[in-house]
Amino acid sequence: MSQPHFAAPRNEHPVDTIERLATFNQWSFDREDEDEISISVKGSWSDYDIAFTWLDELEALHVACAFELKVPEPRRADVAALVALVNEQLWIGHFEVWPQEGLVLFRHALLLAGGAELNGRQCQCVLAAAVEACERYFQAFQFVVWAGKGGREAMDMVMLETQGHA
Repeated sequence: MSQPHFAAPRNEHPVDTIERLATFNQWSFDREDEDEISISVKGSWSDYDIAFTWLDELEALHVACAFELKVPEPRRADVAALVALVNEQLWIGHFEVWPQEGLVLFRHALLLAGGAELNGRQCQCVLAAAVEACERYFQAFQFVVWAGKGGREAMDMVMLETQGHA
């Protein structure tokens, strides 16, 4: 079913809101286009490159978070199996592997149809969800790519919760 595109006027471009958040937090960012911004965020396991892209025709803000991990061709089937296991655990967003680059990404989109305004709290939440998901599963991806583990074994290793104090 095709629907006519109707974009309601906005008080502020959604990417301007993201830029303000990056400036406030003193994060490195690059904005070469009105509809895109890339932010670098330091995590515990890796630095994360987070791209926010405004998709006007969908009235959606797309978020893609990547970390430094190239999946070699022989490990891609195992990483794809891990991605399926990880995605079962997520409530917001999903992971995927870009086939040509072998790059692991966390992706999500905020739908702002009908002129809904993006606010700072939404930006913080989606950015936190992206970084938290990457931090939580980063080691599982490492176990599969570099240690040759299977997806289930890698998940079991990173989902192990410690109890007590050392």
